[in-house]
Amino acid sequence: MGTRKFTRRESALHSEVEALRWAMENMLQHSTCQSFGTDCKDLIAMIKEPHVWPRFATELERIETLQICFPDFNIIHVPRARNQISDFLGKTARSFYRGLHFIGCSIPARLPRPPQA
Repeated sequence: MGTRKFTRRESALHSEVEALRWAMENMLQHSTCQSFGTDCKDLIAMIKEPHVWPRFATELERIETLQICFPDFNIIHVPRARNQISDFLGKTARSFYRGLHFIGCSIPARLPRPPQA
């Protein structure tokens, strides 16, 4: 997870790409996290087929370069209903006048199943 207060970009999709790039760069410095999540299906499509998005070529080249540093890179779709905390952090970050940076890593815990009766 990560958030940062960005200046407004040309489109919401540009902001999504910039946020992923920033999160990837920071995860390299602070974590061994290999998996990223987004509620933006277009962003996932861009990562899978960057040649279809020529308007984003420069941004996607940087992400492709960063992907090399993540041997098991994975990006998944997180439905907006399950993304409320991240949305709240993003909206809160935009309300600050100063720069804000937040980085965290969530490691899913798998609990053992209770014995069956």
